[in-house]
Amino acid sequence: MGASKSSLWRVSPVGLVLVGIASVQLGAGVAKTLFDEVDPTTVVWLRLCASALVMLAIARPALRGRDRHDWATVLAFGATLGLMNWSFYQSFQRIPLGIAVTIEFVGPLLIAVLGSRRVRDLAWVGLAGAGVLLLGFERADLDPVGVAFALLAGACWGGYILMSAETGRRWPGLDGLAVASVVAAALITPLALGRHADELGDPRVLLVGAAVGLLSSVIPYTCEMIALRTLRPGVFGILMSVEPAAAAMVGMLVLAEFLSPVQWLAVACVVVASVGATRSSRAPVQPAPD
Repeated sequence: MGASKSSLWRVSPVGLVLVGIASVQLGAGVAKTLFDEVDPTTVVWLRLCASALVMLAIARPALRGRDRHDWATVLAFGATLGLMNWSFYQSFQRIPLGIAVTIEFVGPLLIAVLGSRRVRDLAWVGLAGAGVLLLGFERADLDPVGVAFALLAGACWGGYILMSAETGRRWPGLDGLAVASVVAAALITPLALGRHADELGDPRVLLVGAAVGLLSSVIPYTCEMIALRTLRPGVFGILMSVEPAAAAMVGMLVLAEFLSPVQWLAVACVVVASVGATRSSRAPVQPAPD
């Protein structure tokens, strides 16, 4: 038992981050398997509820002594978090998962470039933009509504990064994220319990929703918390840049969503641009709880 436990803590932090990335994208892939039966809003609500429960258990936030600015910040953070998750799920219902993540990743990439304040880093923006434009060459394969939702999710991801920093200044540790997770779940509740309430009566939906929460919240949060104890933020940001490629691989293996060579080239452009921007930036791309 002792040897087994000590070997767990010797796992490479890089390996832990990669496991977390794979788990997040696998969670999205599992979620999409339900979309023929239930609305994405139902699945994202179950995922957000699971996330909120996990974060509350981890953080146990102290709520007393907060002023109105603290609450305004965390409420805005929660609203951004909820809209980001909802729009992302709406996106990959309509377009391949790998493409949805590729488009969405432009949001945090822009934040990373803006954080660098170097004119030459505009080249990374250009490379990412070229990747997104490449997707337009095969736009007949992409639902424009799905693309619009992915862009919205990307904008929210950028806002999430900025709001996360502000929340961190006002709320210690993970307290702000825990409270924001509850806010996000609460905002989606009227949608999930309104038009789609009957979908929650299926035990299989609840079971798969719990599995999505486990894959998208419990495993990646645990891996990232352990890894960040020893991993430099810059390295962490670079590792997060493989998200689009990981999503494309999960889409292929789990959902049989095979990308064309041009689409793979688009994914590669965004990944390379993100790595370059992160290496130049003081504020690496941060993970989003998708």
